[in-house]
Amino acid sequence: MYLNLPQAPLQILDLPWLANSNVEVAILRLDLIDPLISGNKWFKLRHHLQHAHAAGASGLISLGGNHSNHLHALAAAGKRFGFATAGLLRGHPQDTPTVRDLQALGMQLHWLGYGGYRARHEPGFWEPWQARYPGWQCIPEGGGGAAGAEGCALIVEQARSQLSALGWSGYDAWWLAAGTGTTLAGLVRAEAGEHLVHAALAVPIDHGVPETVTELAGIQGYQLHDACRGGFGKFDDELLAFIAESERHSGVPLEALYTGKALLALRDQVGAGLFAPGTRLIFVHTGGLQGRRGYL
Repeated sequence: MYLNLPQAPLQILDLPWLANSNVEVAILRLDLIDPLISGNKWFKLRHHLQHAHAAGASGLISLGGNHSNHLHALAAAGKRFGFATAGLLRGHPQDTPTVRDLQALGMQLHWLGYGGYRARHEPGFWEPWQARYPGWQCIPEGGGGAAGAEGCALIVEQARSQLSALGWSGYDAWWLAAGTGTTLAGLVRAEAGEHLVHAALAVPIDHGVPETVTELAGIQGYQLHDACRGGFGKFDDELLAFIAESERHSGVPLEALYTGKALLALRDQVGAGLFAPGTRLIFVHTGGLQGRRGYL
């Protein structure tokens, strides 16, 4: 099973605060690669799907919340490539646009409650589910693990192949949001220390991002910035106003849980002088726009 990755366009991000600081940013629009298997989820899932096909798995099972971009992409990928899918969801049954999409795409849903979902890292968690769905491929939360990071490493080449079209001979660093840390680990692996990767944390630091990057990349070459604004899934009026203003200037749609937080954190760091005038950054738009329906 060979899965061609769609090409994400690389575009100059036009925002007044970047122009005022003489910092250039090119945004890699992973949000545009597919209407359903969107953003970094395509890259995270690519190798998981190949492994499932090679193993002869008839189905895919994974975890997420009631607005999960990962489960949304997984359900769409299953339907497109001929895998049955099951989702283990945090909390109790809720009716959200994402949940309705999962059901429409044929995913079987199991609500674990909050305590049951917290047990996902405990030994033996997957055993009853493997018994219930024998032969299915179990995919880590968010499409993580080594397979997810391996797929995300391909993001680097997608951006590099388009630099000359922008008139860039090179770049200085990356900037992206981090949730599980899998995409960050993929970029760090691909860069192998050549360029620094800045990650704006959409989750608190104790959610294990540094440990994930160490496990999956095994090298340094990245810097973390707090962008969670009080916790995963939390947003406020300042963030929403910043997103609206950024969309008005740039024409690039954003969501509040990942890419919006990452861009606001970048604005703050540019304003604080982290980057010298003339710096060129590649900013990764990680998609997830379907999740906007949960709060707009």
